[in-house]
Amino acid sequence: MEHSLSSWVVVVALVCISSSSATLIPVKHREGVSHGFVVLHSKDGRQLATGDMTQTIEGDRVTSEVVLHFKDGSVHDEVTVFSQDHQFRLISDHLKQYGRSFPKPVDVFIDVGSGNITVHSEKDGKSKDEQHHIDMPEDVATGMTETLLKDISPSTPETTVSMVTTSDKPQVVKLKIPPEGEREFWTGGQPRKATHYVVHVDIGGLKGAVAPVVGKQPPDTHVWILQGKAPTFVKFEGTLYEGGPMWQIDLAPLRWEPATDRKGQSH
Repeated sequence: MEHSLSSWVVVVALVCISSSSATLIPVKHREGVSHGFVVLHSKDGRQLATGDMTQTIEGDRVTSEVVLHFKDGSVHDEVTVFSQDHQFRLISDHLKQYGRSFPKPVDVFIDVGSGNITVHSEKDGKSKDEQHHIDMPEDVATGMTETLLKDISPSTPETTVSMVTTSDKPQVVKLKIPPEGEREFWTGGQPRKATHYVVHVDIGGLKGAVAPVVGKQPPDTHVWILQGKAPTFVKFEGTLYEGGPMWQIDLAPLRWEPATDRKGQSH
């Protein structure tokens, strides 16, 4: 059940290219077919959305999708395709966001092979597709953050990867990801510990220097990963769009309806 929430992880509009060598993450734990359930809360604990995290496999190609359905009818849907032959490499990412919870609708498709990015918009009843081209670094990881964190050793001081922003003016930024210790949680009364990672957007250049001053520096995203033989995503805290509120995504608890027999009686 692993995916990039992500994009869920960071969406930025004011960015510029940051020069740094590419860091391809080696595959330590191959992704597999999975289906999990998540719930999204506001910082004050209100449940805003429920969703699914699914993955399918075809050879070395993984298709991972996160869909969130909000109570107000809004939808966040991201499909990320990547390969896992020795190293993780992004193939494409398609993010769609629409509804009242998202002030500005988003429909962005990133094709790494061609370097082309299609931004779809609708205004006054008319559809418009804008094409952008970026020479993408090898380590571009849009939509893959949570997947990569499962294959990074918690003893690594800091990991840096690239990200193409899913905005109407796509750009390349760097994500700096240091571990920040562990946090304890419980499952069925059993204590466990998850590694806490901080995902910091490094805008770079002059824009990066003035971003905190003018209020344009995106807030850090926080991700918790349970380590072990099969590392897995546990929790996410961050924004899903530029200027958006801090939201929290957790694994969803299950609730069963009472069982009924053939006579329709509950037991």
